[in-house]
Amino acid sequence: MLKKNNARLLAGGMLLALAATGCTNASETGSPQGTAAPAAGTGAAAPAGLQVNEAARALLPTAIRDKGVLSIASDPTYPPFEFFDTDNKTLIGWDADMGDAIGAVLGLKVEHVPATFDTILPGLQSGKYDLGMSTFSVTEERRKAVDFVPYLQGGTGLAVAPGNPDRLTVDAASLCGKAVAAQKGSIQSLDILPAFSKKCIAAGNPAIDMQFFPTQNDANLALTSGRVQGVMADSVSLAYQGKLAGGKFEVAEGPDYEPELTGTALGKKSELLPAIQAATAAVLESPAYQEMNAKWGLPASTAITPADVVLK
Repeated sequence: MLKKNNARLLAGGMLLALAATGCTNASETGSPQGTAAPAAGTGAAAPAGLQVNEAARALLPTAIRDKGVLSIASDPTYPPFEFFDTDNKTLIGWDADMGDAIGAVLGLKVEHVPATFDTILPGLQSGKYDLGMSTFSVTEERRKAVDFVPYLQGGTGLAVAPGNPDRLTVDAASLCGKAVAAQKGSIQSLDILPAFSKKCIAAGNPAIDMQFFPTQNDANLALTSGRVQGVMADSVSLAYQGKLAGGKFEVAEGPDYEPELTGTALGKKSELLPAIQAATAAVLESPAYQEMNAKWGLPASTAITPADVVLK
């Protein structure tokens, strides 16, 4: 579990107070979106029980409020967080549901935009998207370029062939000389695997054969086809993907590596930040949050509270 400092607790208390105020039915406010605003790009209704929070909505920049739409970019190759439904065009998953929930609280429609993972943060910086929701780990390096509003916490796991014939773990010593894949732009490709490989070399062992792919599907295919011996990614996602693949791979036993906050990304100093923080806090305090987690099989350890929404 992550430690919560006093600043987070204070900020979380303020957001909780905001989340508890200003909730009204559409019939009372005249909001055209109502309490179950359809999400553009999904055709799905907002999670049950969520209402427009007028206090959070009042924090929206005028241009966004007038436009009435939030554009959210996600990489649709990362179930259960974001992936295409059976029609191969409707984006579904935990992040899609969370985006719809935030939109419902703010009285906005949501446009889910598919994008490759490593292009989303640059797209936020250029103003191409309003938000990025693709299970981004909140790292100090990323925070130099974008802002974050956390909504979950999770750690890295390692996908291996059934039965784990090479006895691999999320530990540098077991991966030296092995071929290990990850998705381009992920913390596994940018930070974890390179650091592990350096440890191997420092110990006089062969470097890790790091192979990075544009999508998670490509990385998983490299594993199931025998081109690599392991794949690093979020442990929850890997477990879900293994089930979707009919057991062609599994997550190696052992604890997650360095659990971190994950969350919504915004352009640096975006005027949307206060509204997204307030809306996220409202969702975290609602039954919809636990319902989303249960729907997509997320363990209880991934849940956070409003105290984590505002970063120092």
